[in-house]
Amino acid sequence: MSTAESQVSLAVSTVIFALRPSASGEPELVLPLVRRIREPYEGQWALPGGPLNSNEDLAEAASRTLLETTALEPRYLEQLYAFGQLDRSPDDRVVSIVYWALVAGDEADRAIQSENVQWFTADNLPELAFDHNLIVDYALWRLRTKLEYSRIAHGFLGETFTLAQLREVYEVVLRKPVDPGNFRRMVEASGTVVATGERLAGTPHRPPQLYRYNTSIDLTDQGPLSRLSAPRTLASTRGDNS
Repeated sequence: MSTAESQVSLAVSTVIFALRPSASGEPELVLPLVRRIREPYEGQWALPGGPLNSNEDLAEAASRTLLETTALEPRYLEQLYAFGQLDRSPDDRVVSIVYWALVAGDEADRAIQSENVQWFTADNLPELAFDHNLIVDYALWRLRTKLEYSRIAHGFLGETFTLAQLREVYEVVLRKPVDPGNFRRMVEASGTVVATGERLAGTPHRPPQLYRYNTSIDLTDQGPLSRLSAPRTLASTRGDNS
């Protein structure tokens, strides 16, 4: 069947980033992949996703397919790009609307793990199905670029955190050390975090201050697109922008 005659299908996929301990105990940037159980690319790893139903919003479809394949409900979910190259699928023409998501470590621990769902180091992936290696490369570029000027690092953390934990997110994602003093001044001047008045328990020395995300500031600025109605997801029930 020629490209002109083939059916065009719409799908939604999601790149989900989390920080989890490596074999050495150091945090690393990881993402879950699912093993395909049918052709094309049967047996190869791929991003979580599925077909878009005619009666659901794009973000709804992304949330649904994530929940069905990995049991994850991310706090941060944003549309990444539309991938629709003519040769990206060996069968019918498939256009994928791709989202990217961030989950905290405790949320990531609740993900389904089986022989068909596993976590992989983001910078060291096997050959994936379709064009999913390219998609992950683009998502990594977007994450690292956006981390430099936005507040999305909080998507990797729990409700409260120390400045050292927040700085660790930057260091792991950007793959470079960050000066603690300069980082503290930058964060405190940004107004994106608020001191809780509490301190981290169980530390041998003076316990560090705990902070929380300033909920009056959105994780991401969608501009005029913020006026679009969004599906009610776990993130929206928490007051986070998805």
